[in-house]
Amino acid sequence: MARATIAILLLGCCTCAVWSVNDRLREVFSWRQLDFVFPDQKTRQAAIASGEYVQANNLPLGLEVWRDKLFITVPRWKAGVASTLNYVSLGSEPENRSPSLIPYPSYEQNRLASNSTDRIVSAFRVNVDVCDRLWLVDTGLNDVWGEANQVQTPKLMVFDLNTDTLIRQYTFRADDMKPDSFFANVIADTTRDTCEDAFAYVPDLGGYGLVVYSFAANTSWRVKHHYFHFDPLNGNFHVGGQNFQWTDGVFGVALSPVNEDGFRTLYFHPLSSTREFSVSTRIVQNATVASDSYYEYKVLGSRGPNTQASGSSMDADTGTLFYTQINKDGVGCWNSLRNADEYSADTNFLVASDSQTLEFPNDLKVDKTGTLWVLSDRLPRFLYQGLDANDTNFRIFNAPVVDVIKGTVCDVK
Repeated sequence: MARATIAILLLGCCTCAVWSVNDRLREVFSWRQLDFVFPDQKTRQAAIASGEYVQANNLPLGLEVWRDKLFITVPRWKAGVASTLNYVSLGSEPENRSPSLIPYPSYEQNRLASNSTDRIVSAFRVNVDVCDRLWLVDTGLNDVWGEANQVQTPKLMVFDLNTDTLIRQYTFRADDMKPDSFFANVIADTTRDTCEDAFAYVPDLGGYGLVVYSFAANTSWRVKHHYFHFDPLNGNFHVGGQNFQWTDGVFGVALSPVNEDGFRTLYFHPLSSTREFSVSTRIVQNATVASDSYYEYKVLGSRGPNTQASGSSMDADTGTLFYTQINKDGVGCWNSLRNADEYSADTNFLVASDSQTLEFPNDLKVDKTGTLWVLSDRLPRFLYQGLDANDTNFRIFNAPVVDVIKGTVCDVK
């Protein structure tokens, strides 16, 4: 009942939202270009004058929800990103559907010019756990698409959302990384009773591996497996009029509820692939066997042609695994309970698709209230062509999970 009540409040706060994309998702926020809440106007003008803030070079990529905060990441793809970790307020009824982003936990901590040891250089995706903590991996890279300057070694950061303080900062070990490593995602594994014994799983899309971090031991280890690599037959993409080839490996990660043995199922897929895989967290949490248990990693199946996916997220109540469909400008689903024994084109469903509003759905999350959130950002056009500042380029949608899957093969009824 509490979950339903909170969901109604969150959705009710967006009465001005526009229903679209098959009437299953509604548009909550949209932007032509991003702006930020600076400490004052003088600071904003100085940032523009120095090139610290170049509005056209800011693109939202990851999202996450905690209470009345909608977190939005802005990676430093290009020079001139004002703040990489931000949020907007979900409020009771936002009047501005294109709000300025508020740096989190502060503007200074997000400044590239900051000399602070807890500076955040570039975050791609974030995850909030049930212990009210926000987890992120700072890639340490500035101007990724240009000079790709490695400002600092990649590190894991954990924030206490109740106090807005950084409670853990862990720099990855040399053995965790490869020359082409790139960490664009993270998911935390914990329960309310095991907050101090949490784990984090960090896919390495460029080095084709998985880094596992133990909060209790404050250490990490790298896991390798064939299934972390990209599929050479599925690296071709057509999005927003752009044709490009990517070789991104393991990318999307999602967790099932706790199984009878006390562990979860980790679902994962490479970006340049149409297949989904899984492994018990019992395996990856054991550094001794994680890379030497080949048959413990399972091939679930293929979603079908042109079904490459970036982010994924599972709704614990319905068992529905959601994932982006970047080649189809949409969002797909598969129900792990209803179709546990079959993962195929027949048991997956495209719940929403729109070539304009959902051009490159980059990230999605199911929040603690059972609401699905989706962010689309036209990333290929941003990278290869540039965006039209007079057009709406970035959008965020939401809808209750039960409404999104109703009447589909993902419906539990």
